[in-house]
Amino acid sequence: MGPIKMKTRRLPLLPLRGLLVYPSMVLHLDVGREKSVKALEKSMVEDSMILLCSQSEVNIEEPTTEDIYRIGTIAKVRQMLKLPNGTIRVLVEGVVRAEITEFLNNEEYYEVQAKELPEQETTDPEIDALMRTVLNQFEHYISLSKKVTPETLAAVSDIDEPGRLADVICSHLSLKINDKQEILETVDVKARLEKLLSILNNEREVLELERKISQRVKKQMEKTQKEYYLREQMKAIQKELGDKEGRAGEVEELRSQLANSDVPDKVKEKIEKEIDRLEKMPATSAEGGVIRNYIDWLLGLPWSNYTDDDLDITRAEAILEEDHYGLEKPKERVLEYLAVQQLVKKMKGPILCLAGPPGVGKTSIARSIARSLGRQFIRISLGGVRDEAEIRGHRRTYVGAMPGRIIQGMKNAGTTNPVMLLDEIDKMAMDFRGDPASALLEVLDPEQNNTFSDHYIEVPFDLSHVMFITTANAIHNIPRPLLDRMEVLYIPGYTEIEKLHIARNYLLPRQQKEHGLEDGQLVIEEAALMRIVREYTREAGVRNLEQQVSAVCRKAAKRIVSGETNIVHVREENVKDFLGPAKFRYGMAEEFDQVGAVTGLAWTEVGGDTLVIEVTVMPGNGKLTLTGKLGDVMKESAQAAFSYTRSRVEQLGIAADFHEKVDVHIHIPEGAIPKDGPSAGITMATALISALTNMPVSREVAMTGEITLRGRVLPIGGLKEKSLAAHRAGIRKVIIPHDNVKDLEDIPDTVRTDLTFIPVTHMDEVLQHAFVEPVEV
Repeated sequence: MGPIKMKTRRLPLLPLRGLLVYPSMVLHLDVGREKSVKALEKSMVEDSMILLCSQSEVNIEEPTTEDIYRIGTIAKVRQMLKLPNGTIRVLVEGVVRAEITEFLNNEEYYEVQAKELPEQETTDPEIDALMRTVLNQFEHYISLSKKVTPETLAAVSDIDEPGRLADVICSHLSLKINDKQEILETVDVKARLEKLLSILNNEREVLELERKISQRVKKQMEKTQKEYYLREQMKAIQKELGDKEGRAGEVEELRSQLANSDVPDKVKEKIEKEIDRLEKMPATSAEGGVIRNYIDWLLGLPWSNYTDDDLDITRAEAILEEDHYGLEKPKERVLEYLAVQQLVKKMKGPILCLAGPPGVGKTSIARSIARSLGRQFIRISLGGVRDEAEIRGHRRTYVGAMPGRIIQGMKNAGTTNPVMLLDEIDKMAMDFRGDPASALLEVLDPEQNNTFSDHYIEVPFDLSHVMFITTANAIHNIPRPLLDRMEVLYIPGYTEIEKLHIARNYLLPRQQKEHGLEDGQLVIEEAALMRIVREYTREAGVRNLEQQVSAVCRKAAKRIVSGETNIVHVREENVKDFLGPAKFRYGMAEEFDQVGAVTGLAWTEVGGDTLVIEVTVMPGNGKLTLTGKLGDVMKESAQAAFSYTRSRVEQLGIAADFHEKVDVHIHIPEGAIPKDGPSAGITMATALISALTNMPVSREVAMTGEITLRGRVLPIGGLKEKSLAAHRAGIRKVIIPHDNVKDLEDIPDTVRTDLTFIPVTHMDEVLQHAFVEPVEV
């Protein structure tokens, strides 16, 4: 028998969604898409013939040529009926298979060149045997399935053409479109029957399995077990069909992630249990999402992903020098840590606390440490945190529960050994939601943090490889147990020379770049920079200085853009053109010697400062008034100074009954700023004695020290910051307690050479140096 001649014809194409038509099959279709309607109309005008091809994806509204199967069925449109909803119902009869050879360019509807694929007539005995086997299997399928009626078997048994038999049986099976398409695309009759036989075998096995499940489950099923029965049935069907969608696919994906992860065995067991729980959950269960979120967190944490430390001390030193000017002690401590790491290989991460006023570079030092080590850097701001759950996380029983900030930071870092900065640790508070500072005790204890317990994660997490760095403005605001776990590095304020260097080498280049100024467009003379430091800022750090430099850059940018000039030159005398009048008077020392006014030195959270303490006496009955928003300790110091003065009236030449005849008013200006601490004791005593004896105090002298009732001078803290403040204010002599002499070595050389420090042990010595004319006591 010679080969069958293939006939090619031009036809309109109707893409089918979720349907497939075989030759000799009669079927009703609802057509609603505009292109499909036009293809039908074209077909009716011509010869009522149309090509029906299935889409590979049901949801595609406007299929491209790639979305349509190449082999379909040429069908005759037998009937058309317009429905009330606008769609058209057509009755089609499949005629012959056809293969699309070319998509024609037609905007209105799909039009193709299609090659007919007619059936081959054959009388092969093997095909007859295949037909009988297929019929037997189909009969078995009907007996197991309740979806196909026995009458169908009778109708199918009368078909003697093998190809048509395969098509009709396949049309009665509940198969996916791609399986049905596979039968349609198999033009060879023998191969088609073999494929159908394979499909029937699989379907029969699934039905038998379904029946077994049904029988097994029915024995123990009551009304409440209906959901369980359906779930088991669905699971078995998914397993047999290899359907990896839905919950089964999700569970398999999680198991695959777990197999490829490097989580510890204990955690792996926990995750496996949670995956088993998830698998048994209904797809609509809200708890399923909670479990999935929990598993994702456990899998997302870096259980054993380390970065190798770059322990090259020379390189680390170069990075620290490049990023920061001065700050010798913090840099030295970091390099010591690196050296020890290099020698011992494994060391419990130190907890450094960088303490100092705002704007001195605490946060940027931490970032430089991470860069010098080659570690990830994570910053967690603790300012205003007052909920313990922010640190430890919430229990999973709460809606919207999440891990605490520490675990979140570890996940973001992606490594087990990042540098973690806990910023503003002194700004935490506590309320009815717990004490976050106490929750940090475990985090910052090298003996405990290798098994850190987060309420959400529920399994211990090792934080011992993390290098924790904390920052604070005021150490006294940190709870003592927390402070004990940290090594405090004080970062004092900068001297004028240091500020000048920082402004020239760091702040100015950065601000020029941020404001789009090229090299040479803005020139600021050193004298102008010094004037900005002295007259437009009064701070320990350099944040305000950077804002002033930024203001100069903005003004310069405006002048250049407006065409006024190409180069902006800032000199000492024209700084006010850029920044306005000076905000501060350089040299805050008094302009002349005064009675009852003494310059004291104070330490605040923002650095050192000078305070002028004023005392006035007036007729009265011994009333002592204190103003200037003073704290309790400072008020007690004033009382001690008053009592000391009363005990020394004879030596000082003061009337013995002055406390009965005069009222004393002690005032410290800048009343809006809270002031506390004992270090103004000798200053208040000096001002009081000056007011009572009418003897002026030298304007060049500033002092700090605590006073006792007997006139002894006790040591104070913050001497370096206070000395910097005195230097900024143009003071020449500073009276300090003798016990603070040891702290002088911390004071920069430039400050020490400009100031004369006078150590004293008793109030009598203070008076000798403070008054313009020495006093004999």
